[in-house]
Amino acid sequence: MTDTTATGATVAPAKPATKPARPHFSSGPCAKPPGWSPDKLATDSLGRSHRSKIGKSRLKHAIDLTREVLGVPDTYRIGIVPASDTGAVEMAMWSMLGPKPVTCLAWESFGEGWVTDAVKQLKIDPEVIKAPYGELPDLTQVRSDHDVIFTWNGTTSGVRVPNGDWIADDRTGLTFADATSAVFAMEMPWDKLDVTTFSWQKVMGGEGGHGVLILSPRAVERLESFTPDRPLPKIFRMTKGGKLIEGIFEGATINTPSMLAVEDYIFALEWAQSIGGRNELIARSTANATALDRIVEARDWLDHLPGDPAVRSNTSVCLKLVTDADADTQAAMVKKMASLLEAEDAAYDIAGYRDAPPGLRIWCGATVDTADVEALGPWLDWAWEQVTPR
Repeated sequence: MTDTTATGATVAPAKPATKPARPHFSSGPCAKPPGWSPDKLATDSLGRSHRSKIGKSRLKHAIDLTREVLGVPDTYRIGIVPASDTGAVEMAMWSMLGPKPVTCLAWESFGEGWVTDAVKQLKIDPEVIKAPYGELPDLTQVRSDHDVIFTWNGTTSGVRVPNGDWIADDRTGLTFADATSAVFAMEMPWDKLDVTTFSWQKVMGGEGGHGVLILSPRAVERLESFTPDRPLPKIFRMTKGGKLIEGIFEGATINTPSMLAVEDYIFALEWAQSIGGRNELIARSTANATALDRIVEARDWLDHLPGDPAVRSNTSVCLKLVTDADADTQAAMVKKMASLLEAEDAAYDIAGYRDAPPGLRIWCGATVDTADVEALGPWLDWAWEQVTPR
């Protein structure tokens, strides 16, 4: 707490003695894996064509490691595609939506973005089921004969679907899961997922610009049996002559990738294997979120944005300030707190997403160390004391 001298002068609260060793709490791009440094990246593929033997082999290696670490079935295709997670989602939507009615689920800004694509760009008149920030829509309303588009983890709200039980086993529609801040940190029920997308700059701490698209056999069947009546940009085209372009899923990318970013992703995947694979990644994320929850529970000025613990993210943890201040004042307080903590190298990029309610967003994915989350607590107190109106 702020102290005063005998004369009544205000004394600034003392700064905590210990800082997070790696204060990287951004929700994307996220913290690099522990032990990362640029000199540890393989470089033989740099300056070479991505179509060369070494280029294609490294891209295929990244795909194979992704399958192994995530436990993706052998019958599913995995492709590296342009334009991050957004590119992966949109190439799937533009290529596959049309034969079935569509339901869009939205409870945060990225889900809202897919609604905008469906309504204003594709003009397919979807059924839209929404919930406000901090809540999850009524998943029982989802019809099994509809295609459904949703974010597995709402990166900007901190709300995730707790599991895939709400997805019917006998569905006739396809599921489109934007899982960019969920994969590698939450178990993915692949039998429930037909189109899964992510960018490796989230949980694996890779460099941005590339997306990953995972397709079930049912999704491939849709691609090969349906020809959309809309123009498809070249980077969205996954079939030729009514057949899947298999090369996309074997390392022959649609456009030129950054091989440096690919090598960076391979480093992260090999790190994941070295610590125990997917189970350990999930355990690390859960431990980080649990440590942050202890911090929140011990403070009366801080709370989770999602009220229901069952739907709280273990990666993009979104918090709110407990104060009577109005939204504009809270937004200013958050901005100042984030700026103060960055200046002290105590926490980087923890202000909430610009479209979300004012608050903090602290990344707890697998590349973050729990000790750094624990060290953050006193610094949050320090920053709060700096901005609290008196």
